[in-house]
Amino acid sequence: MRILVTGTAGFIGFHLTQKLIELGHDVVGLDNFNDYYSPSLKEERHRILKTLPRFTEVRGDIADTALLKKLFDEHRPDTVCNLAAQAGVRYSLVNPGVYIHSNLDGFYAIIDAALAHKVQRLVYASSSSVYGGNTKLPFSEEDRVDQPISLYAATKRANELIAHSYTHLHGIETVGLRFFTVYGPWGRPDMAIWQFAQRMMKGEPIKVYNHGAMKRDFTYIDDIVAGIVAALTTRELERYEIMNLGNNNPVELMHVIKLLEEGLGCKATMHMLPIQQGDVPVTYADIDRAKAKLGFEPKTTIEEGLTRFLAWLRAHEKIFMTTTFAGSGS
Repeated sequence: MRILVTGTAGFIGFHLTQKLIELGHDVVGLDNFNDYYSPSLKEERHRILKTLPRFTEVRGDIADTALLKKLFDEHRPDTVCNLAAQAGVRYSLVNPGVYIHSNLDGFYAIIDAALAHKVQRLVYASSSSVYGGNTKLPFSEEDRVDQPISLYAATKRANELIAHSYTHLHGIETVGLRFFTVYGPWGRPDMAIWQFAQRMMKGEPIKVYNHGAMKRDFTYIDDIVAGIVAALTTRELERYEIMNLGNNNPVELMHVIKLLEEGLGCKATMHMLPIQQGDVPVTYADIDRAKAKLGFEPKTTIEEGLTRFLAWLRAHEKIFMTTTFAGSGS
């Protein structure tokens, strides 16, 4: 297939594109290289992608409807995977406008362009954040998700509802994937694992929210990519789908810090803080639906995943240590 992937300079989009090309697909990659975190990291990812023979780079904003029309007219993708979005719960507290632009205006522009150009299926990134303050564990797709506790979560839930209306009214197939705390090589510098490792290596204290009483369903990038590929290529799906992609095994944040201390050979100085607005103490994915429909079966333990991340870090230490994100000073 020829697949349009938005957000190819991002963490998940970069890895997905490599896997799709490895499987024989052509990928058109759209990204705007914004400065939420250092564009140099995004440029380095795309530098690698541009060495691949089946990759075509397009630079621009997913909310630019004229650009999208030109892109779809020229490349005529068979299917679309929308991973471009403004990420981050905490950043949404202080910069709400960028979430409206990217996650709402951008999502509308993508789904409308896909419909206009008769794309059969749109797969898109949702988030575990849509579960809000749910206390029932694990989080199931059947749970209520009408009480988001951050704007980021609200925009992701809105994507799911927009997709539902487009599927109902127009028949376009849509698959929303609720990702749970993705990590791994070439990751995102706003995520806890990256921040902890970078600060520990600099001898700086790390910020540990909720006084360390946090659990996250850390999911390794290769497992997430396998789930996305299945969502793009599996034939026997309903026209409208929502599925969790997580490791189905929440890990205590203090255990992750301990593993990083062992892997980096240094002790963490911890600055214990209360839980931040928009955060939840535990995430935990029920993945029965993804198992049944996509054959999704995460294989990577946190110990294996962190070992691979730290090996990448050592091989790319310069770019790792100099990469910052917009909320790094907050």
